[in-house]
Amino acid sequence: MPASTAANASGAQSGTQSQAASTVAPAHVDTPVGILASTPQGVKKTEPAGSSMVPPATALMAEAAAPVVITQDLRPPSVVLDGLFVDIAKAHIYADAKTAVDAVPDEDPADLLAQYRAAKARPDFVLKDFVSQHFTLPERKTVTYQRSPNENVRDYIMGMWDVLKRPPDTQVQYSSLLPLPYAYVVPGGRFSELYYWDSYFTMIGLYEDGKIDMMRDMIRDMASMIDRYGHIPNGSRTYYLSRSQAPFFSLMVDLLAMHDGQIAYTTFLPEMQAEYDYWMDGADSVAPGGAYRHVVRLPDGTVMNRHWDDRDSPRDESYPQDLATAASQTARKPEEVYRDLRAGSETGWDFSSRWLADGHTLSTIHTTELLTVELNCLIPHLAQTLAHAYALKGDKEASARYAKIAAERVAAVQRVLWDERRAAYIDYDWKKGESTSILSGATAMPLFLQMASPEQAKAVAETIRKNLLKVGGLIATERSNSGQQWDAPNGWAPLQWMAVKGLNQYGYDELASDIAARWMGRVIGTYEKSGVLLEKYDVSNPYISPRGGKGGGEYPMQIGFGWTNGTLLGLMDRYPQNTRVVLDRNPAADQPDRPTAHALPPMNAYGVQSDKDTINQYNLPTVTLTPRPVAPTPTLPQISSVGASAPTPPLSAPPAPPATPPAAEAKATPTPQETPSSAPSASSPAPSGTTQAQQPTAASDAATSGASTPAAPATTAAPASPSAPESVPEKSAPEKTVAPAASSSAPSAPAPAPAPAPAGASVTPPAGSAASTPAASGGTPSTPAPVPTLPPHMTDAPQGNSTTSQPTAH
Repeated sequence: MPASTAANASGAQSGTQSQAASTVAPAHVDTPVGILASTPQGVKKTEPAGSSMVPPATALMAEAAAPVVITQDLRPPSVVLDGLFVDIAKAHIYADAKTAVDAVPDEDPADLLAQYRAAKARPDFVLKDFVSQHFTLPERKTVTYQRSPNENVRDYIMGMWDVLKRPPDTQVQYSSLLPLPYAYVVPGGRFSELYYWDSYFTMIGLYEDGKIDMMRDMIRDMASMIDRYGHIPNGSRTYYLSRSQAPFFSLMVDLLAMHDGQIAYTTFLPEMQAEYDYWMDGADSVAPGGAYRHVVRLPDGTVMNRHWDDRDSPRDESYPQDLATAASQTARKPEEVYRDLRAGSETGWDFSSRWLADGHTLSTIHTTELLTVELNCLIPHLAQTLAHAYALKGDKEASARYAKIAAERVAAVQRVLWDERRAAYIDYDWKKGESTSILSGATAMPLFLQMASPEQAKAVAETIRKNLLKVGGLIATERSNSGQQWDAPNGWAPLQWMAVKGLNQYGYDELASDIAARWMGRVIGTYEKSGVLLEKYDVSNPYISPRGGKGGGEYPMQIGFGWTNGTLLGLMDRYPQNTRVVLDRNPAADQPDRPTAHALPPMNAYGVQSDKDTINQYNLPTVTLTPRPVAPTPTLPQISSVGASAPTPPLSAPPAPPATPPAAEAKATPTPQETPSSAPSASSPAPSGTTQAQQPTAASDAATSGASTPAAPATTAAPASPSAPESVPEKSAPEKTVAPAASSSAPSAPAPAPAPAPAGASVTPPAGSAASTPAASGGTPSTPAPVPTLPPHMTDAPQGNSTTSQPTAH
């Protein structure tokens, strides 16, 4: 549930039922026995918006008959602490504003606020002293890390797993931390909680190090948040609940399936379905040229996604900075600036000139007006993964439906996000109806997920070589001096990884190896000077600095660092010859040789079978945090009344292929075949005005394994007062309009063929290639269905121990 739903709710009352602000929880919401009293059939109960009944971790682990109840208030600290929080932010009590929202009050916030108001009236009152007396500061473990004598870079990474690891959370009263049932790895530095997209690249290193149990536990933590809140928040804090982050969950399942096999897909199918429903909420109700939450429908009917946050106030973790940014201009309402800053944080690129209307002034940020490359590639990948998972479950109809959705979305990426002038994939301004023309490392994302045509991939490779490749790797964007950290001269580990992986998959091995060599040289060279791995690096400077990346951003350089550690391990294992050259130049970081080259994971995840031991792992009892009751989604208008603010030409989007006929207006109601009664339905995303309770439940058995699965996902509530759906100037009739249906056949320019699968593997063509029938575990379906489902990263297998494409490191 987005945190904004609770913005006007009253404070939570521990262990009791209290009145919500004009909201009533649906009677059908189930509450586990021993947590809340049962509600008689047909009797409605009230629950404070923003509250969650979460038992302590010790009670969860022990099967206690009557666990102690701790109520967690899910509202952000800026709401829970009312005026005290604002005063702390404005007084700059802490050097880092995030410290204020991570600090834990020593008593009930309502009582604390009463004390504060009384104390504030005294002439000798000192705010800093009051805060020191009543708040406990969070622990930052990475600050205490000391490099061991003769420690090489691989030893450092191995040691940092223990430093960055957190045990299962024990619920702390009044804390903003969302409790997680399994151990997890944090990024490092000020980031002392689980973060969404960071975790995927950290998992790369866990996979390389054989720490599969830890990787699996982190995915279970992600699934737990989907079950409880309806989505994976930006991070595991209450103040992040109003938004998510780039949806990498299905890629995490791909990575896990490389070890666990197909049971990973069937086990986490309910959560993948719930995530898809979250990102596509309202898609059936948005008229052409309009938008609602994360969904945008272009004038020609094409459905795509944007970043969004359900709140339009300053970010809790950057409260004083956001106040200053909004106050620095008068052209826009502060709420518009706050919303776009929050949406910019959801991208993971906080911040970049990609989001700035004038390219350099933060107050011109307009993230909600952009269709970003990464997000619009990750959604079709999620649809591909759903198609595969439903095929494994024997639900042919749902599998075919999501395969068709994936094909349509891939075609939209190739058409809308391709900028012929820049020879690259570029973000698209859906209100202006044109490309932003800002070149960034995101142009490699369609290659990473095998969604580019061969011709586009060739052009992207040349564009990367000419415009983004520097002495230390790839710059984030070609723009410098913007003052933002996701711009030149900085380079970031995820961008290097996705570019190297994507180029490998399309046969540009030499360029991929060159990027890897330059990046490893920069990271390991910095490690030799500083003794730590960092969040980002200056890749343009010919001289290596021990301080890593240039400035920009809202905080100092952070050490650790999860995604740098993880991807560096993967690249070192993929390019041992390059690694040897780099280490010879940096003897203090040296390590024993690992001469065997490994492919960058994952590869052919759909072809890995689950063995008995793995299935037994999934049959073990799982730790389940209680899904919380939520209020129904309020009815919202489906058509915007603010069309004048979105001057989009009626046909400004690149036209859809003329051979594609428009689909008849209809709303399909799937009737899954051969699906167990407990399997989730594959219903379309709930339109605006309906409750998210219509989403499928998570009670689904693991196909052919009998494995237990995560708890059923809780429903989510829409914001208490979100903005109305946006649209173009021309008013549209208030009826649903569906996008043109793409042909079930593949796009005309298929992606490269996948690597051969193991014998007996169930593999179908990649996005953009020829369709085939789904392969369920029990055999080939009797009736054909277009299911072009394939995991990403299929073709990056090293060719023996060839030393070609191993240029000298820089």
